[in-house]
Amino acid sequence: MRYLCGNLKFLRSAHYITLTAAVGLLALLYWGINTVPPKKEGGPVTPEHGPMTSAPHNTIKTASFDSIYTATRLQLPAHAIGEIDSVEKLVRAIRDSARMAPVFTDLAKVWQEHKQLPVAAYYYAKAAKLENSEKKLNFAGQLFLDLMHEAGSASVQAWEAQQAIECFKRSLELNPDNDTTKMALAASYIEGAGETMQGVQLLLGITREKPDNVPANLMLGRLSMQSGQFDKAIQRFETVLQHEPENTEATYFLAEAYKSKGDKKKAIELFERVKKLVNKPEFSRDIDQYINSFK
Repeated sequence: MRYLCGNLKFLRSAHYITLTAAVGLLALLYWGINTVPPKKEGGPVTPEHGPMTSAPHNTIKTASFDSIYTATRLQLPAHAIGEIDSVEKLVRAIRDSARMAPVFTDLAKVWQEHKQLPVAAYYYAKAAKLENSEKKLNFAGQLFLDLMHEAGSASVQAWEAQQAIECFKRSLELNPDNDTTKMALAASYIEGAGETMQGVQLLLGITREKPDNVPANLMLGRLSMQSGQFDKAIQRFETVLQHEPENTEATYFLAEAYKSKGDKKKAIELFERVKKLVNKPEFSRDIDQYINSFK
């Protein structure tokens, strides 16, 4: 059922796409707030919810920029290499670091024009750091976060996650109250760096200060679904729906949570509501097939 596979991007409200696009891609572990691990046999534990079931990403060797640069440069045509060499020559000639930022931006644009986005993102980030610009740091960080989901190898993904984290952390030094940046940083930790609890603590920090924050509750709800904490997931999704009754993502996953708990009647009621909210014939057909598979 094509509409029910993958990341369910069609379910997301448009103004939350940037904040929650990462959510459907999480290969998640567990979350919680109690710092005393349970007495269980098994692997390492996260607070409250028991042993982790997947290997941490920090066991993966992170790629280096030099290796990425060299491999990417080999893919470029001669005229592109000439353009890059010209701009790099300008960078080398500059002695004042403050004047390097716009040249790094120009270099990033050349790499972007030739569809080599990891290297372009690296130079956008260098420019942003030199300018100490919150907006530009977030732009570069988001570019790395997007690329992280399309990385050709685990080592490159780990490098992109590391770069994203650096950008978002620098941005938060400039504006510690930016919840959008905190969400992006959390996604970078969880999805790319394998540092799940770092990301979870950011999300929980947001909801402690703003219990009704929709993107954070959505992500925490999905985390709970992945870890089998369906009651907690229900609480998160219901919080979202109290403030956004037509949020299709929350409605869909609330239905999934009730289905997982064995409450088929409630699940079907919610799936029928999702059909009305999405209002697409192909989606409705797939939902009907899905309902018939478990009722």
